[in-house]
Amino acid sequence: MRVEGVVQGVGFRPFVHRLATALGVDGFVGNDSGSVFIEVQGSPATVAQFLRRLRGDAPAPARVTTVRVDDAPPVTGEAGFRIVASRDGCEGVHAAHTVGAVVPPDTAVCDDCVRELFDPADRRYRHPFITCTACGPRFTIIRSLPYDRAATTMAGFPMCSACAAEYHDPADRRFHAQPVCCPDCGPRLSFVPFTPLACSAPAVADGHHSVTGPWDAAELEAARPAASNSAGIGPEAIGAEVIGAGVPGAAETPEAEVTGSDGALAAAQRALADGRVVAVKGIGGYHLACRADSPVAVRLLRERKARVGKAFAVMVRDLDVARRLAEIGPAEAAVLRGPARPIVLLRRRADAPVAADVAPGNPLIGLLLPYSPLHHLLFAQVPGAAVVPPACVVLTSANLADEPICFDDTDARGRLPALADAMLTHDRPILLPCDDSVVRVVDGRELPIRRSRGHTPLLVEFGRTAPVGSRGRPASAGRVGRVADQDGSRRPVEVVLAVGGELKNTFCVTDGERAFCSAHVGDMGGLAALRAFERSVEQFTAVYAMRPARLVADAHPGYSTRRWAERHAGDRPPLLVQHHHAHVVSLLAEHGRLGEPIIGVAFDGTGYGIGGTDSAVPSGAGRDALSRDRASRDGVLRGGVLRGDEVRGDEVWGGEVLLLGADSHRFTRVGHLRAVPLPGGDAAVRNPCRMALSHLAAAGIPWAPDLPAVAACRPAELAAVRSQLDSGIGCVPCTSMGRLFDAVSALLGICHRVEYEGQAAIALEAAALEAVTVPAAGAAASQEARLGSGAGPASGIPAAVGMSKVPGISGLTVAPRLTVGADGVLDPAPLLRALVAGLRDGVPVAVLAAAFHEAVADAVAEVVTRVGRQRGVSLAGLTGGVFQNVLLLRACQERLRTAGFDTLVHHLVPPNDGGLALGQAAVAVLRLRAGDDEER
Repeated sequence: MRVEGVVQGVGFRPFVHRLATALGVDGFVGNDSGSVFIEVQGSPATVAQFLRRLRGDAPAPARVTTVRVDDAPPVTGEAGFRIVASRDGCEGVHAAHTVGAVVPPDTAVCDDCVRELFDPADRRYRHPFITCTACGPRFTIIRSLPYDRAATTMAGFPMCSACAAEYHDPADRRFHAQPVCCPDCGPRLSFVPFTPLACSAPAVADGHHSVTGPWDAAELEAARPAASNSAGIGPEAIGAEVIGAGVPGAAETPEAEVTGSDGALAAAQRALADGRVVAVKGIGGYHLACRADSPVAVRLLRERKARVGKAFAVMVRDLDVARRLAEIGPAEAAVLRGPARPIVLLRRRADAPVAADVAPGNPLIGLLLPYSPLHHLLFAQVPGAAVVPPACVVLTSANLADEPICFDDTDARGRLPALADAMLTHDRPILLPCDDSVVRVVDGRELPIRRSRGHTPLLVEFGRTAPVGSRGRPASAGRVGRVADQDGSRRPVEVVLAVGGELKNTFCVTDGERAFCSAHVGDMGGLAALRAFERSVEQFTAVYAMRPARLVADAHPGYSTRRWAERHAGDRPPLLVQHHHAHVVSLLAEHGRLGEPIIGVAFDGTGYGIGGTDSAVPSGAGRDALSRDRASRDGVLRGGVLRGDEVRGDEVWGGEVLLLGADSHRFTRVGHLRAVPLPGGDAAVRNPCRMALSHLAAAGIPWAPDLPAVAACRPAELAAVRSQLDSGIGCVPCTSMGRLFDAVSALLGICHRVEYEGQAAIALEAAALEAVTVPAAGAAASQEARLGSGAGPASGIPAAVGMSKVPGISGLTVAPRLTVGADGVLDPAPLLRALVAGLRDGVPVAVLAAAFHEAVADAVAEVVTRVGRQRGVSLAGLTGGVFQNVLLLRACQERLRTAGFDTLVHHLVPPNDGGLALGQAAVAVLRLRAGDDEER
């Protein structure tokens, strides 16, 4: 038999060995480049029991997708059960169906290993690289398949006799655990101080800190880690651990390299207590760590990273510490403690003992628990050391803002001295970089914001409604897989590489049936990011031995990913997929529902509009003329985009309602937000007050000086925007819902200028949450009643609420609503007039922000219900970056559920552009299946 899925690197062969031995069957088990192969011999009843338990009792990290069984005549002389050497080829039963095996993701160190880590009697006591078959690095250390030690970066660490004995003992927990090692034969830890940075500002010290920058006396006093300091983590907040307070030698950071685990760990703890920034080598790359309670240290880290306002993640020692920083319910705790150990965005406690600059102006805080043995040791007392370990630290990727994470040791020594004062590193190479995953928890389930470590590579099966057949073959066997047509015949489908979008880039490789989604690459804003993308594509496809024959990209002509695809496509132009169509199809694909009619609501910041009911457009000569000659059923021609301040094309999309039928690779645009000018392109994105001016002008609302967005602009700025709107120069029509959120945020005086993507919308959601979680004056409703069913008081995420439940909304003189026209166009003008009237009537900003969210949700329900009744469709989907807003997501879900719609939201890939590649890949496969990949 042959077992496919996540079955290599997860202890599956040892599990099979134990199962077979317990049942008394004979045979063998091994890996090949495509699966786990098994031969068992025994009585029919025993073999049947073996097959049942093969799926039902598989180890937790494993994911069995297919078990293919062939009967064979008994083999004489077979005795016992054994693990045999791996095979490189595809010999044996079902060889025609063999595929590249699924590489397992990296998994947090398990509880058994943690117990051994802190057991003085265990031979791996305080070993920073302790692991077993159930945990540890996998994806980030693998070079090729089959998954064996020789194919990982552990190949350079020969096992000692004791580890080898465990590795070969079927009764041992480390039986065939490829990264197994111990202090005698494993990697080595070291602490490397860097030369002090040369900065323009003089260095200052306050007895506990040695930092640079224009700090004043008040800031230094506030940063002092005394127990009475409200910004610090004092004994009242977290036990009796005061980071760096009264610790002998806390400022005595070594000036020379320190080797040996405990010495290196003690040096790192001293550097952190001293207020320094320490680069820490993790599973998928280097992180920058500093004290979370020190305003000086956090500000220094921001300056070095050039990260102005975006929140930092905080790693905490355990759940008890986490609960002192954020509101955590059972569902959030389960995700925090899960094997993926992502960063979880949680409602920050008002008295959280962290520096304000950790998450400035943000009601949420991103927390994660230790996931490597090194992290656990960093939070633990080093025997004999005087320094008290931290209880929590800021932990952010080691890179300048918008650059890829640093993971290579040579690169680290070149890049990190400009960012950190020292590094805690080791000599186990990282082959494939992998950032931390980021999620929110909604109704007990994860809403992914960034899928990476712990989930990568992500396997998505397109399902029975998608092309089904054998998988793509290894590169040595050719570049073509096969899929089944509806009539049961088979036709070739080439291996496809979808290159994703420009922001939050991921890519996807598919063989027609299964899609393998990459780790987070990042924003493609420069040469370093493009090189990281190219390196990741090369390594990822090499591991799976899949050579892409067709490339697919976003239709945006200015995306560097599309230009890369065009350069590397050879003589076959890449398939181009419209941005929002890819969002909707990614949602269908992750739920295994390709081919089902759906009304997809795709709300985001910017997407390239396109004409035609088919979103995959040809590339090459004649493309623009062809697309402009081809109109969609609702009369909208191909859209456009703005890059920088230059207008390109006809329209920027971002507030779209798309209808997909049984042919998911086509769509009809059945609704959208009314277009308004985007004045100055990127200038309007960076300055939401300009977007507010555009929406006010489109709604016929004068730019009165009492409006916050008008008051935020200088006279020259007002004049420039007015000139652009009047002349149309430097403007492009924009239907973006993300830009509407920006405009309303500025209109209400919440955020006029942004320093990072989504800042204005995040602030608007935060303001709205204040209204929906606080009862009206004199109300006696309990917190549970205010939040509604499905959201506990610890979750910090309220359930959808009706207008009457938002205090003060009934007092608005104008009903806050977006009108929905017969053509499906959502007009925000009435809503904007209501918000302006509310401002002038003194309605609290939080109430107006909540009213805006409610109005958008009402409009979504109205347009979807209307289209659903007209077209006989009962499936809806919510996708795009705007639906990272949990308040809006839940309000839309509630209304659509009430209207009778089965509503899909994202749980596997992010709703933002991190999910685009999966949708692109699915559209390409469906087009190839239909033979619809040429210019028409």
